[in-house]
Amino acid sequence: MAKMGRPKVASPRKVSAGFRMKEEDYEKLKRFASEHNLTQTEAIEKGLDLLYQQYQKAEL
Repeated sequence: MAKMGRPKVASPRKVSAGFRMKEEDYEKLKRFASEHNLTQTEAIEKGLDLLYQQYQKAEL
């Protein structure tokens, strides 16, 4: 019998983070994600990656 369910992913998302933000920041997030065909999670991940890269360069 074939396996059922969702396929396994390389790095599953096991941690859930909740936070509060200003309404206007949330609108920016929604707009950005929509305009760039991303989910809100993907948009936040990209922003976090950019911040991390920026601070890595600043430390050199």
